[in-house]
Amino acid sequence: MAKHDIGFAAVARLAGVSNATVSNTLNRPEIVAPATRERVLAAIEELDFVPNRAAATLRQGTNRLIGLVIPDIANPFYSAIARGVTEAAAGHGYTVALCVSHDDPDLELRHFEMLAEHRAAGALVAPLTADASRLAQLRRVGSRLVLMDRTAPEGTGCSVAIDDVHGGELAVAHLLAGPTPASDGSIVLVNGDLAIPQCADRREGARNAFIAAGLDPDDLREVTVDEMTVDAGRIAGRRIAAQTPRPTGVFCTNDQLALGVIRGLNDGGLAVPDEVSVVGYGDLALAADGRVPLTTVEQPKDELGRMAVEILLAELGTDRASHEHVTRTLEPHLVVRESAPLPA
Repeated sequence: MAKHDIGFAAVARLAGVSNATVSNTLNRPEIVAPATRERVLAAIEELDFVPNRAAATLRQGTNRLIGLVIPDIANPFYSAIARGVTEAAAGHGYTVALCVSHDDPDLELRHFEMLAEHRAAGALVAPLTADASRLAQLRRVGSRLVLMDRTAPEGTGCSVAIDDVHGGELAVAHLLAGPTPASDGSIVLVNGDLAIPQCADRREGARNAFIAAGLDPDDLREVTVDEMTVDAGRIAGRRIAAQTPRPTGVFCTNDQLALGVIRGLNDGGLAVPDEVSVVGYGDLALAADGRVPLTTVEQPKDELGRMAVEILLAELGTDRASHEHVTRTLEPHLVVRESAPLPA
């Protein structure tokens, strides 16, 4: 018998269950008794049954598809989030459609239109902006939506983010403590565009560390880069090495910048960490493998992805009228390595 000639009824007859039980085994296995589930799966295998997901989607108006919309899959931060999302979604029987916006707002919107056309159950998105009107536009196009690495404006949706203000404070407080003490505040912040919420938050945390140490936050030196890449960091590192007086600490708002800054400082004749300490942000896999293992602020990336899935599934389990949006915030942690060791 050809696969397309077999339906739920044939599986149900062989397993001695109802059509609804077959459907639940495929779509909501957690509510089916283990012994019954095993009988249905055995019948499916014996009949070589392939469920018609497209037809089910049309009947139900949705499917077990979750969209994941991120700006850049080449960025190790987003690839780590994607791993957490896909693993958590698979554990609940969902498939993830990966959509990369390449920092293009029009492409981001088209991804949401595509997900709506395919009746995706919902979407997880690291949006290019957390502007309320933009998020409302995305919600009108799509379905349920959870923000990742952004905090949704109050009452506008669910979100899970990392406390980047606290992370920036951790990094600079560590630099101010030594081992090349910067009690005079001779710290440089290497940062991207402040229109990027994470860049603004990490800068705020850096300034907070100055205030907590009794220093003037305006004494924090700042170098702004056009791209948060290793190459941009190397150029910034050369600029910093030429400064007078030379700083004793550099905080970079991502690890790629930090690795480049270390190279640039070396190019300019400064040794890390003997003459200047460097702290990054993100704890990417490459952070521990540089020529000088990088002290950095660890972000719980995998946990962020998993939590975003759980929040979305909880929202899918309630009707829109009764659903109350939630915001979850994860705490970063300092990981100390050779580029900025602990005080002696």
